[in-house]
Amino acid sequence: KMEGSENVIATEKYGSQAAWRYRVRDGEIRRERASVNGATPGNAIARTLKSVFLPQGYPESVSEDYLRYQIWDTMQAFSSSLSGTLATQASLRGVGVGSQEATVAAATVTWLLKDGTGMLGRIMFAWLKGSKLDSEAKKWRLFADVLNDMAMFVEIAAPYFPPVFTLILCIAGVFKSIVGVAGGATRAALTVHQARRNNMADISAKDGSQETLVNLAGLLVSLVLIPLVTDNPTLTFILFFLFTILHLFTNYKAVRSVVMETLNEARLSIVLHRYLLDGRILSPADANQKEPVFLGMSWSATTITENGHLLNLQH
Repeated sequence: KMEGSENVIATEKYGSQAAWRYRVRDGEIRRERASVNGATPGNAIARTLKSVFLPQGYPESVSEDYLRYQIWDTMQAFSSSLSGTLATQASLRGVGVGSQEATVAAATVTWLLKDGTGMLGRIMFAWLKGSKLDSEAKKWRLFADVLNDMAMFVEIAAPYFPPVFTLILCIAGVFKSIVGVAGGATRAALTVHQARRNNMADISAKDGSQETLVNLAGLLVSLVLIPLVTDNPTLTFILFFLFTILHLFTNYKAVRSVVMETLNEARLSIVLHRYLLDGRILSPADANQKEPVFLGMSWSATTITENGHLLNLQH
């Protein structure tokens, strides 16, 4: 195709939002962005933000539930960041930051014990529950965030029990190590689900960019909060519980927005029950909506088939 003195020798398209043209100009091959489906080339800021925070080829390169999940996940990460600031302040105060009686050696030993118990907890949890994290990714994802809130509450309360402060901090360390294993492993399972063009690495990297931006926003808000909550335990606990409620709600909405397209025990039981009941096969969205997302909760149903036999399906 000839346009004046410029020759378009090739075009490249990745999804509906990105396209490029290769032109021969002054004896050189140059690559330039082209508008797609009526997109305005002048909207440079929106294109830049998309390329920074969303996987290449979005939305075709990810699952349909990607955006819903990421919105709720971003909100939970923000509230968790604020709760983490309160917990960190309490832990530092507990090890003696700001106290003339505290020693560097004592604070270091406390922190080493906390990290050491956390490492042991990480190994034990991966050994006992590692094989469950793929099939029950939503349950363990929610469990990890609930346990993370419990760990932060323990850290905030620890300075008020000086005789057992180190023990309490070690317990919090074990909780957080379990959170690290469960959260990281289930995040990987969700990334496999979201990837549609063998782009797991890109999705994971962009998720990290989104989380970093959220943590940066949380850091800025924390700079305002810290002077308010310092030496004010009542306000600290009030804010922590508010952030925790927001964190748990957004986490629940996040895992509920995920529509897995594979069968685990719970989803298989749900699909079989509906099929044996009326011959209808549930869509992935319907099956996921009925799936329990809390550990300890199981799906079960009992019904009578047409020939009078009792059918019992449970998980």
